[in-house]
Amino acid sequence: MEIHRGRLFDHVHLRVADLEASKRFYRSVFAALGFPDVVQEGPGFFYADELFVDVADTYVTRTHLAFQASGRDAVQAFHRAALAAGGRDNGPPGERPYHPGYYAAFALDPDGNNIEAVYHGPFRRNAASVVITPD
Repeated sequence: MEIHRGRLFDHVHLRVADLEASKRFYRSVFAALGFPDVVQEGPGFFYADELFVDVADTYVTRTHLAFQASGRDAVQAFHRAALAAGGRDNGPPGERPYHPGYYAAFALDPDGNNIEAVYHGPFRRNAASVVITPD
């Protein structure tokens, strides 16, 4: 049996009421799991580039999930499929200012969660996924 990890999510964005309390919480639970303390400060905080946490304001969605896309065509297909399946547009496919080559689209799912598909531009992966096999 093989379990593959690291192929689906690009990052997760949580919007919280108390940023400092959340930072303490995530630092504590990640330390308990043996992850290094790699918090990057900003208007919120990033943990290991995969979890972004900031303060909820008047624009509140429940959760933000970003899925990895294999290319611009996949981002466009994601957006079309999301809208056809009852999602609401939250940002059409296009370049974003986050870094050069960041191409993404956003849709709100039926519960208001902000779902993104992102392509980071041409790249080469060192592995398709992390493969976990039981001993």
